[in-house]
Amino acid sequence: MRYQSVFRPDLFAGQVIIVTGGGTGIGRTTAHELASLGAHVVLASRKQENLERVRDEITAIGGRASLHVCNIRDEQQIRDLFEAVIGEHGAVHGLFNNGGGQYISPAEEVTSKGWRAVIETNLTGTFFMCQQAYHSYMGEHGGAIVNMLMDHWRGFPGMVHSGAARAGIENFTRTLAVEWAHRGIRINAVAPGVIQSSGMETYGEENRPFLEQGQRDLPFKRMGTESEVAAVVTFLLSPAATYISGQTIRVDGASSLWHKTWDIEEHTSAPTAFNGFVE
Repeated sequence: MRYQSVFRPDLFAGQVIIVTGGGTGIGRTTAHELASLGAHVVLASRKQENLERVRDEITAIGGRASLHVCNIRDEQQIRDLFEAVIGEHGAVHGLFNNGGGQYISPAEEVTSKGWRAVIETNLTGTFFMCQQAYHSYMGEHGGAIVNMLMDHWRGFPGMVHSGAARAGIENFTRTLAVEWAHRGIRINAVAPGVIQSSGMETYGEENRPFLEQGQRDLPFKRMGTESEVAAVVTFLLSPAATYISGQTIRVDGASSLWHKTWDIEEHTSAPTAFNGFVE
């Protein structure tokens, strides 16, 4: 098995790029693409067995990859990750903040524990990964960062916690693009729509009808692929994107322009219509 990229060979030769959530899904596929283009990819996530599998996949076909177990909810583990990478390789040229997680739930049933877990992982963890990249290397040498968003433009019924977190990431991505421009740091985001990814398996069979309905509502009538997202991440990390910063690229087959993800049940609870004219 080898990865067939649309980009030229050795595009990232000599570069070190960290991919969080690199053991599965979009992170795994992006890691394969970057490694196929010459990068040394540092795979990071909480589960060592997933990281080992992807590392072995990459090295078996001649790529360069290493791993570091890291829970991005823990600031000390983030610091340890960058210290280890800088100590071994001397640089971090790129960072793909793909690590995160969420679950499907009506807003009224989200617990405080669940809310904190999703916010701390997706929003707080992504921010502190960016900040540590700045302090460890990029503040002096520049670099490129890509953050992971979602299709949250109209809110995200069913995932209020993740929608809030991703909207926060989008905002601080724009902020950091301005604050860190003088340091030669570019920071952008990708916003996948409905992607056929291993992450779908985490939502359980009880949510299958919800996901299948979402696919039927897509303009393309199909899900996107992990490779289609990985190619956009790769572009944003590449020299072709050196004048792009603070932007979000939607990888969604136009679904953010027209879609329905939440059925409104029949009801008679609408507020009484207002009429300013009094007879």
